[in-house]
This record gives sequence, structure tokens and C-alpha cells, in this order.
Amino acid sequence: MRISAVIPAFNESESIAKVIGDIDRNLVQSVIVVDNGSTDNTGDIAESVGAMVVRENRRGYGWACLAGIAAEPDADIFVFLDGDYSDFPEAISELVQPIVQGRADMVIGSRVRGGAEKGSLSLPQRFGNYFASKLLNLIFQTNYTDLGPFRAIKSSSLKKLSMKDKKYGWTVEMQIKAAFMGLRAEEIPVSYRKRHGGKSKVSGTLRGVTLAAAYILYYLFRAYFYSLFANRKENLDAEGS
Repeated sequence: MRISAVIPAFNESESIAKVIGDIDRNLVQSVIVVDNGSTDNTGDIAESVGAMVVRENRRGYGWACLAGIAAEPDADIFVFLDGDYSDFPEAISELVQPIVQGRADMVIGSRVRGGAEKGSLSLPQRFGNYFASKLLNLIFQTNYTDLGPFRAIKSSSLKKLSMKDKKYGWTVEMQIKAAFMGLRAEEIPVSYRKRHGGKSKVSGTLRGVTLAAAYILYYLFRAYFYSLFANRKENLDAEGS
């Protein structure tokens, strides 16, 4: 199966070479770094160490992921990870294994189950992950513990999800749609460390944390009301038959 790694990156010149260097190129056939409007030389460094670089100047995590997907039409499995070296790229083999073995369509790397280094996740991130995961599980009877960015998904399943979010809601949109469509999802424990240099574009600012929380809550409550409508319609159809 052709495995492609998509790495959204914004001003990650201090870390991007480390991320790419730790990816097993015998396993991952293509590494795509999406330069999301960097003002440093992130893209040049990524290119110099063998990655395909895609420029997407419309700022937003979703925009970057969509650009990376579009650049690799032949992938069977997409792996998404961050460019700040907080994820452990060498864990990709474990992440894709349930998909390769045919027992899962999507695999989420759970930092909660695996263990995050002290200081790598802010208090708002920890609380937001806990609250959003619990709410998602309550609505869809899933067993998520994390909305982490380190994840793998079959290309055919990703197409079915028809991802729309361009900003902060990408991860929760994927998990909500996967649950709603009945995709086989697993979590595996992954380690997580402090980002290598710079400041997080989301958790590092009050604005970033607030917007991310708003996007996540928006998707969760929209999914909740949609599920209520779907269940009501299903019950009405059953009564009318």
C-alpha cells in the first residue's frame, strides 16, 4: 500500500528537517510538507532533505491538509503529523498497522493513552481534549480519548468523509464524520514531546485557544443536533412502515 505523510508547517525551520529525517522512507513512499505561508525558510529546508513541498498561502490547518491530500492522488493511506517535532515520526509503522492489516479505516494516535511529556500540552489543550472526547463519545458511542493531529486514514475512507473545515476544526470534523458514517476507528497510544523551537500557532496564544475551542464545540453541537434529527427521522420512518 502506498503511504503518504502530510505535514502542515508554518515557520518550522528549526524542526522540519528532524521530522522528515525520522520518517522511515522504506515504509512511507512520499513525504509532503505543506508550507502554510511561512515567513522563514521552512519550505526550502524541507525540500533540501527530500520532501515534496506544496505552497498553500491560505492560512489554516484544514487548508494545509487539503493541499497535501490533493498533491498525492495515488496514496492508499494518508498519515498526518505536525511539523514542530512534537509527534514521534518513527511511530508511523504502529499507526498504519491496523489499516494495513485490514481491521481499521482510521487510526488516531492518542497522547492521553501514550503519555505526553510534562509541559507539552497546555491546560486548555488537556481540558479541551477531555471535554470534546467525552462529548463525542456520548453522542456517537465511540471510545476516543484524544483529538490529536497524529493520525492515519485510508484514502478511500477520507474521500467519503468529504472534509470541509479549513481552520481549527479539521481533526474533530474527521472523527465526527467517521463515527457518523460507521468507519472502523482505532486509537493507539503515542508519545508526545514539547515542540522543538518556536511557539504553537494554536495553543501558544489566547486567540488560538479560543478559536480552536469554538470550532470544536461548533462541530460537536452541530453533530449532536444532526444526530437527533436523524434518529427522529428514522423513528418516524419506522412508525410509518
